[in-house]
Amino acid sequence: MTIYHIVLFKFKDLVPAEEGKAACNRLLDLCTKCIHPTTQKNYVKFIGGGKDNSPEGLQNGLSHAFIAQFENEDDRKYYLEEDPAHKEFVASIKDIIEKIQVVDFTPNVF
Repeated sequence: MTIYHIVLFKFKDLVPAEEGKAACNRLLDLCTKCIHPTTQKNYVKFIGGGKDNSPEGLQNGLSHAFIAQFENEDDRKYYLEEDPAHKEFVASIKDIIEKIQVVDFTPNVF
């Protein structure tokens, strides 16, 4: 059962643009850096995202959006709780993120 993991965030105002861009690239790189401990293969099916460009004005201060796709609950759980590459990424942004929001969903489950 596919799971989509959506992460929205805003960098702190004093974070240089290049530092923010580097953090975004590190997040995107997780697609190839996250290796399943049993299969020794990439298990994150997709990660994409970037800087907000919506004209609607409903961002509530959030400036960047990313979406990751997992094949199942176990893969998402490993990613969130154990994956060393994900943990390293989270630690690398903790001092530069002002606001973060996460929403996950399974397609067509209401």
